[in-house]
Amino acid sequence: MLGEERTVLVRVPAGYARGSERFPVLYMTDGDAHIQHTSATVQFLARNARMPEMIVVGVTNTDRTRDLTPTRVEQLPGNPNVRFPTSGGADKFLKFFETELIPLVESKYRTQPFRALAGHSLGGLFAVHAMLTKPELFNSYIAVSPSLQWDNFVMIDRAKEFFKARKEYNRTLFASLGNEPGDIGDAYGMFREVLQKQQAGGFAWEAARYEDEDHGSVVMRSHYAGLRKIYDGWQFPRDPNTGAVAGGLKGVEEHYRKLSSRLGYTILVPEALMNQVGYQLLGQNNMEEAVAAFKLNVERYPASANVYDSLAEAYERGGKLDLALPNYEKAYTLGQQTNDPNTRVFKTNFERVSAQVKQAGAGSAATEKK
Repeated sequence: MLGEERTVLVRVPAGYARGSERFPVLYMTDGDAHIQHTSATVQFLARNARMPEMIVVGVTNTDRTRDLTPTRVEQLPGNPNVRFPTSGGADKFLKFFETELIPLVESKYRTQPFRALAGHSLGGLFAVHAMLTKPELFNSYIAVSPSLQWDNFVMIDRAKEFFKARKEYNRTLFASLGNEPGDIGDAYGMFREVLQKQQAGGFAWEAARYEDEDHGSVVMRSHYAGLRKIYDGWQFPRDPNTGAVAGGLKGVEEHYRKLSSRLGYTILVPEALMNQVGYQLLGQNNMEEAVAAFKLNVERYPASANVYDSLAEAYERGGKLDLALPNYEKAYTLGQQTNDPNTRVFKTNFERVSAQVKQAGAGSAATEKK
């Protein structure tokens, strides 16, 4: 499509190789500049239950102005010395995403049908262009300091036309700007007015200005805020006084069912959260629901040693050592295979219950002989 080789950087979640989960994908322009801090931001937010883990794909540059600008501009108005002889290739670059990059990523990696696009400066312009010209290709957009002043503010007019005819648009947009006066700031203000006037159902947007950031420094902060916006409501509500998970097993299942409906793909209750629900139920002596919660984790996360250990503990507390033992054994075996840091704990649990089962068996045999 582009007639040249392109380097694409891909970061997968920690533990990707050990599991079978599928993940949403974040695509970025200027990948070499932003892959490290954005991947770390995704990891940080996911670890703190603000969003899911994502596969992060960054496309590196060859001719940035060519690929990220939607129209050809021979020179800046009033400044004949500033020329852009290769500009205007955004449609071709977007076609590369659609016909080559996305199919490649989705064939090689375990992906969910959810794609986000992030871009900075001309990349932000490209993100807005993608939203307006291929509105179904991505599910959400992060446009950081977008150069919407390009070609005499052409993208502002296109945005007005797009939203004029758009009654429904189940997508999310986060746009931002640093302390950037001049045409870029004026264009951003005009774009924000367009967003304020649009009435497309299902369209969630936010436009933030960071006066203490500049055109370069605004990116990391914006990616953090943009990801929070995309996954608004991801974190499960908790009791403000105790920190306990609110709503129990039914509550967490319903929460993620609604998230799945909003985001358009099946989202399972995270392993750690369901594990907490199970132990919360154990603490309430609700053995039946605790076992049900742990069983769901085993069903959904069969590559995790911890889910078997937790289920085994519930059975052990309920006095069902015959059911606890094989689950402790599975946890220990998986822990060894995956180098789980808790393998020694799994071993201790397995050996303890194994000894108890043997002792109970020996006692039963002695009783029969009498």
